[in-house]
Amino acid sequence: MARKFLYLIAILIVLAFAALIVLRIWSQELTAFVFVPDVEFVEQEPLEANAYQDPAMWYSRPGIGVTDPARWQPALVQALEQGSEGEEETATSRPVDPKREELGIHGDVPEFAVFFIHPTSYLSSDSWNAPIGDEEAERIARIYVRGMASAFNAADEIWAPRYRQATMGAFLTDAAEGESALDAAYADVLEAFRFFLDSIDADMPIVLAGHSQGSVHLLRLLQEEVQEKGLEERIVASYAIGWPISVEHDLPALGVPACATAAQTGCVISWSSYAEPADPSPVIDTYSASIGFGGEPRGGSQILCTNPLLGTFGGTAEASANLGTLVPDDSMSNGELVPGSVPARCDERGLLMIGDPPEMGSYVLPGNNYHVYDIPLFWANTKADVARRVSAFADDQEGED
Repeated sequence: MARKFLYLIAILIVLAFAALIVLRIWSQELTAFVFVPDVEFVEQEPLEANAYQDPAMWYSRPGIGVTDPARWQPALVQALEQGSEGEEETATSRPVDPKREELGIHGDVPEFAVFFIHPTSYLSSDSWNAPIGDEEAERIARIYVRGMASAFNAADEIWAPRYRQATMGAFLTDAAEGESALDAAYADVLEAFRFFLDSIDADMPIVLAGHSQGSVHLLRLLQEEVQEKGLEERIVASYAIGWPISVEHDLPALGVPACATAAQTGCVISWSSYAEPADPSPVIDTYSASIGFGGEPRGGSQILCTNPLLGTFGGTAEASANLGTLVPDDSMSNGELVPGSVPARCDERGLLMIGDPPEMGSYVLPGNNYHVYDIPLFWANTKADVARRVSAFADDQEGED
């Protein structure tokens, strides 16, 4: 019996190694098989006129109150001072809101509004676009808004729409249905953005923000709505996080420069986070084969990398410059700010290296890709960066008057 048991264990080990080899070689193919819909694309009916007048079409907007996920404020882990006998206390998490000074925010931040587009939360292969009201997609989207849009909550108004997002599988295929799904999702985002513009004060400065699929739609807004309607003078900055942007083949067509300095306005900010050792080959291969906004292949062109600890184009910063990483709990719906734990370095390709893998949870992608945590890794610095640019924008406006 013991010998049979050992044979069974040996067989299981061989099968496990075989599975790992299959996953390593064909992981992208298997992922596509699971997530890419095998159903026909169905044209999305246009939303009803003024659909975004309904508060239920927004995860975040003025008037929602304490249940607004973007208004969530995490507690800050603070180190206790040395005890009376000289013994150093360990860090403790106390339920206090971070002080403005601890976030690098000094003085009053002028009024501004944020339009935030959440990343992909619909993972089903049942359809190419998420139906409004899908329970699981809505649950995940709320978590994303809570953990990401909250970094922008120094704003007087935050608007984060529901939209019929493209399913994750749309990004894993070259089929025309994937592009059609993104077009359908963008149509909803565009309607929401236009309602947002009609709802805020005509002279209120605007911060645009998104992550992943949200950044895809944000960049299209910059091209097709902001430029065409001459809204550039109202845009403080555009935070298109978690999506590769070519410095050479995308930025000129966007008509918006990269943010070169920490107080520059009217510019684009972006980064994609990897721990080391990093294997970004799936992302780099797809990026290299894609066509830029200017109509040329992106190839090996440099990816825009804003160092979120510095607020500059490129650069290296030690972990001590990190004002607070939002470390989530197991549910991803709560967390606390831990200062000084994650560094940031833009490498020669334009990827953001964050050193040894930090403990952030179980959603790290293959290759040490911290895509899901792009904003939480630098939550407090992002909040300070927004406040700094809004203040600079207000100063510039006063100087022109």
